[in-house]
Amino acid sequence: MRTAAFKSYKNGYYNFWFENGEELAFEDVHPRVLKQFDLKNDKSLIDKDFRITFVEDEDGDDVFYRIESLKPI
Repeated sequence: MRTAAFKSYKNGYYNFWFENGEELAFEDVHPRVLKQFDLKNDKSLIDKDFRITFVEDEDGDDVFYRIESLKPI
């Protein structure tokens, strides 16, 4: 689990900035997380810090990231 701030939802990607300055765009979010947090529409979540758990998936040469859990800090 790492700490990251939610920055935006644009063009199908959920963008988070991590505590080390790294930015990561997630293509997929577990439906349970989306039930809890409306990352697409709730502007109050922008710049909010979360403890985030995610997995990295590969499809041939492509790498995809999926958020498994979010816990507000």
